[in-house]
Amino acid sequence: MQIVFTVLVLLLAVAMSGVLSRLSPVRLPLPLFQIAIGALLAAPAFGLKVRFDPELFLLLFIPPLLFVDGWRIPKRQLYQLRGPILALALGLVLFTVVGVGYFIHWLIPAISLPVAFALGAVLSPTDAVAVSAIVGKNRLPPKLQHVLEGESLMNDASGLVAFKFAIAAVLTGSFSLWQASLSFVIIAVGGLAVGAALAWVLSLGRKLVAQWTDDEPAIQVVLLLLTPFAAYLVAEHFGVSGILSAVAAGIAMTYTDSGQGSSAMRLQSNSVWSMLEFVFNGMTFILLGLQLPSVVGLAQVDAQAAGNVPVWHLFVYVAAITLVLIALRFLWVWVTYHLKSFRMLLQGSPVRPVNAWVLLVTSLSGVRGSITMAGVLTVPLEISAGTPFPGRDLLIFLATGVILCSLLVGSTLLPLVLPKVPTPAETMKDKEERAARLRLAHAALDGLEQAQMRMRQGLNEESLAVLAEVGADLAKVYRNRIDAESDTTEIAARANLHRNFERDLRMAAIYAQRTELHRLRDAHLIDDDVFTVLLRDVDLAESWLAGPLVSKH
Repeated sequence: MQIVFTVLVLLLAVAMSGVLSRLSPVRLPLPLFQIAIGALLAAPAFGLKVRFDPELFLLLFIPPLLFVDGWRIPKRQLYQLRGPILALALGLVLFTVVGVGYFIHWLIPAISLPVAFALGAVLSPTDAVAVSAIVGKNRLPPKLQHVLEGESLMNDASGLVAFKFAIAAVLTGSFSLWQASLSFVIIAVGGLAVGAALAWVLSLGRKLVAQWTDDEPAIQVVLLLLTPFAAYLVAEHFGVSGILSAVAAGIAMTYTDSGQGSSAMRLQSNSVWSMLEFVFNGMTFILLGLQLPSVVGLAQVDAQAAGNVPVWHLFVYVAAITLVLIALRFLWVWVTYHLKSFRMLLQGSPVRPVNAWVLLVTSLSGVRGSITMAGVLTVPLEISAGTPFPGRDLLIFLATGVILCSLLVGSTLLPLVLPKVPTPAETMKDKEERAARLRLAHAALDGLEQAQMRMRQGLNEESLAVLAEVGADLAKVYRNRIDAESDTTEIAARANLHRNFERDLRMAAIYAQRTELHRLRDAHLIDDDVFTVLLRDVDLAESWLAGPLVSKH
């Protein structure tokens, strides 16, 4: 009963965090509200206690979130930007582990170098979700947004694998760079292979189930929800990266599920995933907030572990480590960009000057989040029987502090810096969307003409007239869409005005239909079953109309 009550409280807290973030006069990112609510729930007045099991957290929360990110991330951009993504997800992780590790050991000599490397490794993964919550959707330049999303997908695995080897070095007292590198390649490649293979197998399974169940959407959605957990568990069973397996399963799902399933299944699936994504992301930060009082309560013990320094020194350490993380990230991005420019110069390709604001936004976007918290809490309690792990509580305190500090720095500086980043008036995505809409309209007209030619056979004169009338009405809709994408400003403006009027009038008709439906049900003129079916039709029509009908051209 206690578990059920706790889950319900956490769900309520997630919902309330969304309400508070919108009502608050101060525009702060949603994760900060969620962390604050978690800390409030853990205060003595409420006394909510949740035992944070890192292994369970990694299983329940991380696979579905990474899976849906891998599923939705644009695959072409992921491939085109593979260079900068891998440079950040692999190269920057190693640079961070070494650079921050040595800095922490110099700053806090009581922390040994292997332990400092472990802390640097667990601090290396970034959280693109937190960045999106800070700056809002579609606020970053598209190319930078794709790079950050790809980096966040990949560096979770690379950071946690590096953390695993650093912890092993602390426990065993030995470290082999060759063995660690070989193991990393096996773990990473194995995880990607398991995820892709499992996505393909499960996709075939869902196709068979769809045939047996007449393509029942609910069954398809449930099976799809199990995919990231299956990918994670199978990969971990074989000793490879479960995180990368979940990512690979999400990426592969785009291709294995191409054209599969009904429109009803896709609509339900998108709704379910959107809800789960909001809930799981919210719970990760609320759980982080729930740990804050216990972590802060250990400050005196942490100060002793840091060499009997004053407690306030710990907060200085957190700020210093956060600043070094930002500085190392800036340095890495600056160097890699100039190396790329130098290579392009040698090849005779044109080189564009670096934009300092883009470099600064990229550096400030390295916000830490739930992976860092889950990773640091997996630090073992003991090195061996009776020998405690050196400075474990101090590591947890520093990691938690850096998460909060990076969120605060990003929340404060990113909104100030982002407006200075140049953004094109029309992005490549906008151009492609406009061109695709134009081609779809032409394809629809061709399909209408071919269908009318087939349907004319065997019809009498009256039926032919009705068919011509219906065809003309539908053709007019698609010709208006073609006009909306016209290069002639006057034609496009008139077409868009026509579409806006059409949408407003259709919306008024839909509202009238919904009002009448409720009146019929309240008057007991229709049953609830009939009401539900008709209301769903009206809602689907409204959701279609709510789309971006106006051309961006």
